Amino acid sequence: MITIHHIDPSDKRQARQFIDLPFRLYRDCPQWVPPLLTDMVTAMNPAKHPFYEHSAAGFFIAMRGERVVGRIAALENVNYNRQHDARTGQFYFFDCEDDDEAAAALFGATCDWARARGLNLVIGPKGMSAFDGYGMLERGYEHRQMMNMMNYNYPYYTRLVEGQGFVKEVDFVSVFLTAAGFRLDERIHRIAERARQRQSLRVLDLRSKSDLRHWAPAIGRAYNQAFVNNWEYVPLTEREIKFVLDQLLLIANPRLLKFIAHNDDVVGFALSFPDISAAMRRARGHLLPFGLLDMLRELRVAKGLAGNGAGILPQFHGLGGNALLYTEMERTVRDFGAEVYEMTQVAETAVQMRSDLQNIGGEPYKNHRVYRKEI
Repeated sequence: MITIHHIDPSDKRQARQFIDLPFRLYRDCPQWVPPLLTDMVTAMNPAKHPFYEHSAAGFFIAMRGERVVGRIAALENVNYNRQHDARTGQFYFFDCEDDDEAAAALFGATCDWARARGLNLVIGPKGMSAFDGYGMLERGYEHRQMMNMMNYNYPYYTRLVEGQGFVKEVDFVSVFLTAAGFRLDERIHRIAERARQRQSLRVLDLRSKSDLRHWAPAIGRAYNQAFVNNWEYVPLTEREIKFVLDQLLLIANPRLLKFIAHNDDVVGFALSFPDISAAMRRARGHLLPFGLLDMLRELRVAKGLAGNGAGILPQFHGLGGNALLYTEMERTVRDFGAEVYEMTQVAETAVQMRSDLQNIGGEPYKNHRVYRKEI
């Protein structure tokens, strides 16, 4: 028989039961990249994660006897609901054995939690911020997860979710480019150059992490303005901007973070990161004593790049801003000496960007699906 426990995240034993489950489920899965244990502890701690300054979460585990067989988090992002005039709940951190009864109990608890808060819809997987990764892997199981910028799951997960009445909300595709196949028409370079000259657009030359900190407020403003029309949009608070920046600084090479400025305002960005997935797998969630040193080494030898976040303010779309972004992506791949480049999780609603990525040689190879259920 399945029992559901609404855990207290401040109880270390219960928190570890929640955190440890995927480490057991995916122990022998070469495609899975473990999260950092410190990140998971932070996500469950209202005193540390800025999400809780405006929103709420509940954490549940499913047990069959003394064995933990599933887990899920139920979220209410109040800022999202305010922005979209919605009453939407979210599920995240769903992991489960291939057990229909456990899945039914977990999603039942999530929907009950959402109803008790006056919500009428549950979507997911969708985390606490735009950088947590969207959706459940629906295609591309043979490929390794790109760090923790996206989720990985076994194929049976989609059956468990759909079996509880969830249907497709939106898909996010990830696109793979090889350095050799990255093709950019010379016309794009000409448009980008005209944008520099006629629209006074320039690419910020960030050489250090202190440079990145200096521009952080302007970068946050640009992010909050660039994606206003996106399905998943929710504005970041000042503390969330600082929180994301602190996370980026752990693995960021400032020279790979391209920001486009108009006068003293950031109006666009294309963020790339060395793929340190191999080191994260070796660390098994632990930064200390050797995990951090191994990741820092991997930063220097990685041959793959991940693009996670690209956009430009709408008023610059027809003025060459997109062309400038793509030329900077091309330069990043060339200067870094990358063999492969993955642009992670582009929403199917971003029709122009998906078309552009295919035009420059991108091959869709992973698909993550966000589900919805009215309650």
